[in-house]
Formats: sequence, C-alpha cells, structure tokens
Amino acid sequence: MRKIDPPTEALDEMFMRDALVLAERAMCLGEVPVGAVLTKNGEIIADGHNQPLGACDPTAHAELVALRKAGQLLNNYRLVDCELYVTIEPCVMCVGALLHARIKRLVFGAAEPRAGAVQSHLKLLEKSHFNHTIEWRGGVLAADCGALMQRFFREKRGG
Repeated sequence: MRKIDPPTEALDEMFMRDALVLAERAMCLGEVPVGAVLTKNGEIIADGHNQPLGACDPTAHAELVALRKAGQLLNNYRLVDCELYVTIEPCVMCVGALLHARIKRLVFGAAEPRAGAVQSHLKLLEKSHFNHTIEWRGGVLAADCGALMQRFFREKRGG
C-alpha cells in the first residue's frame, strides 16, 4: 500500500464519519450497523447503509446500496475514479461488486475477522488474475467503527 499524505488522511476520516452516521441509522432500524459513502472528485455522490432485513434482500449490504445509487446517478455501472468508504471490511460479495464497478479506491474502518475479504481472510484485492486493481486502506477510525458493531451485538444479546 502506498503512503497516504495528510490531506488524504483528513478526507478519509471526514468521509468515514459520514459512513458512521449511516451505520448508526442502520442500527436504529435493527440492521447490522454498516454504512458506506461513495465519492467522486472529493464529493459524496451516493451512500447506503445495511438493509437486507428491511429490503428482504441478501445483497442489500451498505456497499452495494451505494454502488446501485451511484450507477443510477451516473447512468453507468462502471464507477471509474470513485472511492468507497465503508465502516467495516467488505465481504466477498461486496469486493466482487467493487471490482466489477471498477472502483478506484476502497477505504474501510474496522477489520471483519469472520468474513472480511480484503485483509482478514481471502485478501482478494491482492490477487493478480483480476482485470482491475483497487487501491485500499483499512483501519480508518477503526476503533469507532468496531465499537459501534460491538455495541450492536451486545445489545442484540441483551447484555
């Protein structure tokens, strides 16, 4: 991974805070608290939060909700030069969608030790056989993102 300069670090944190607000919205709806914002040229063009329960859709992860909105906005499923900020490390399904959409850069908060497909398990973005590569950075506001997830599951278990 290349070194990120301070202005980019500040932008990463700013957009991750926006994603955290969306994750909190998901939690209020009883969904696993994951939020995502998609940017182009430094501006948010789409966002999403987890909603598989409410939408009765197993693919309604925050990342895919944001990708769908951006595709409609840009009238193109190729989201070249876009960056995705998501509170939790994406799963296999979401990484696959990011590759197909040609996302330029992925920034995520907390690692996902059970199903993460970027750094925790499969490390899909390190594979050289895909016809697209995605620059990525993990750990942005990881403590805040992880704490929200822990709070959600603690409350779910009644503790």
